[in-house]
Amino acid sequence: MLFNSYEFIFGFLPIVFLGFLWLASVNHFLAAGWLTLASLFFYGWWNPAYVGLLLGSIVFNFMIGVSIGRASGQGQRRRARWLLTAGVTGDLALLGYYKYADFFLRNVDALAGTHYAGLGIVLPLGISFFTFTQIAYLADAYQGKAREYRFVHYALFVTYFPHLIAGPVLHHKEMMPQFALASTYRLRWENIAVGLTIFMIGLFKKTVLADGIADYVGPVFSAHASGARLPILDAWGGALAYTFQLYFDFSGYSDMAIGLSRLFGVRLPLNFHSPYKAVNIIEFWRRWHMTLSRFLRDYLYFPLGGNRKGPSRRYVNLMVTMLLGGLWHGANWTFVIWGGLHGIYLIINHAWRALAARLGWIRSTPSVLGSAAARLLTFLAVVVAWVFFRAESLDGAIYILKGMIGMNGLVLPYRWLEKWGAVGEWLAAHGVEFHNLPTFGGGGQVNFIIISLIIVWALPNTQQLLSGYRPALNVPDSGPSLAHHWWRWRPTTPWLALGIVTGVWAILSISELSEFIYFQF
Repeated sequence: MLFNSYEFIFGFLPIVFLGFLWLASVNHFLAAGWLTLASLFFYGWWNPAYVGLLLGSIVFNFMIGVSIGRASGQGQRRRARWLLTAGVTGDLALLGYYKYADFFLRNVDALAGTHYAGLGIVLPLGISFFTFTQIAYLADAYQGKAREYRFVHYALFVTYFPHLIAGPVLHHKEMMPQFALASTYRLRWENIAVGLTIFMIGLFKKTVLADGIADYVGPVFSAHASGARLPILDAWGGALAYTFQLYFDFSGYSDMAIGLSRLFGVRLPLNFHSPYKAVNIIEFWRRWHMTLSRFLRDYLYFPLGGNRKGPSRRYVNLMVTMLLGGLWHGANWTFVIWGGLHGIYLIINHAWRALAARLGWIRSTPSVLGSAAARLLTFLAVVVAWVFFRAESLDGAIYILKGMIGMNGLVLPYRWLEKWGAVGEWLAAHGVEFHNLPTFGGGGQVNFIIISLIIVWALPNTQQLLSGYRPALNVPDSGPSLAHHWWRWRPTTPWLALGIVTGVWAILSISELSEFIYFQF
């Protein structure tokens, strides 16, 4: 079931919310059980057969976690370590089978010249997210940070439908105390107002912005397979269109997840915080998919040694972490290269910082021009990497990059020749080509990209808009002046009217079911 579907908005959500409120007035345990069953139904809507897989994973990890807690409590550290190893190995084996078995066989075929038929495995929705959430739980249990002996509450922690399919990756210590609070089970109009506002903003990002610009993406990224020519404007138009489609798609999902959870009185950790405003790649990864970055840092980068063993070892650890992070996103070499590019970016970023510090080039307050240049450079580096993230093959990605550096020439839309009059005629006479290619939308696409740039660079994000109501956990401090901005959301009539317009526009834009991009990971 999709957040951006009529079944969810007008069927599932009202029934689950009203049922939760009614049961919460009777018994908190029943209300938690109701949310768990509703979350399993939500997951099973896609494919009921995989509900058993999800439940099996939950039972396995719950038993391991309880055993780790008891072993640690009795001072049996060695036994707890073996239990942790067994639990993590089991989780990774399950993830590896469903996500990477066919990838492995395809590469064996390519290297050995064999022809395995492949297993034809269908990737279960959300398997990466519920697996990582449970690995984090086992690690926290081993470190004494998490104890859970109530199966229903643990099952709710894993299956909680606002985060189940595409994150955020949760920590037990963040969520379970909230489910234990009596205030969570009481009706609060502030939660409803804030939750619905955030949900509608997210829905607008998805159905109006992300789905609106998506039409410009497909023709460019299928150009190599179809043999279509891809000049520089077409290549950049497609790459930028995907850059913003992915941004609004993931940002929209993250907002909807936070808004839905807030309806139930529970705050999810922030997962997305204006990443295209980052002035370097280090900051980008503190803003993009924040809970995944945290997971990779805490359970991969730090165990590898982090930055504790010198610069060279740090760079190796960064590259290994980003390569595995890329592979986590998908069983394809394009994702590995995407992760490797970001690993290189991070190494350059850290090396430059170290050099600038030695030479005394670091300024306490960067200039406006310097910050703008740094933001633009970071953004362009991210755009180039997104080409590999979206491309269907390495050859397809390289084909687009060749177009972006001008190797396929420059072709302008034919309609521009008519609009520009004498200027267009002069350009045509001097060798500039004018054709209507299927890979560039001309004015409409340019306008969409410009509007998107203004939104992501100049406007406050959702968390900043609702900063007075603590919409999520782990929101970075934006400074004391933020609370006094005129644009900050308040429960007033003008904001209510704007929210209704935004929501109606977003709902009317649901023309067809469009999955969130991160569903495939």
